[in-house]
Amino acid sequence: MSALSATSATSVDPGGWLRSSYSVGMNNCVETARLGSGLLAVRDSKNTAGPALLFTPSSWTSFLEGLSGGGFGPGLSHPAGS
Repeated sequence: MSALSATSATSVDPGGWLRSSYSVGMNNCVETARLGSGLLAVRDSKNTAGPALLFTPSSWTSFLEGLSGGGFGPGLSHPAGS
């Protein structure tokens, strides 16, 4: 899995960003936005004007599956489907 590219997060429609419901006021999360090209933009919620990584839907799904399956080492997991 690899990011295709990076772009400025400010180039994405500000109303298009979604934050995980698991991010409860701490601002320690990533935000995602679906782009018209079919790509998924991902940015750091603490740096909303910074870079955004661009993923194909299948690359993002593989990343989430790796997290939920413990593929990134001990203590790095995320509930499936979130």
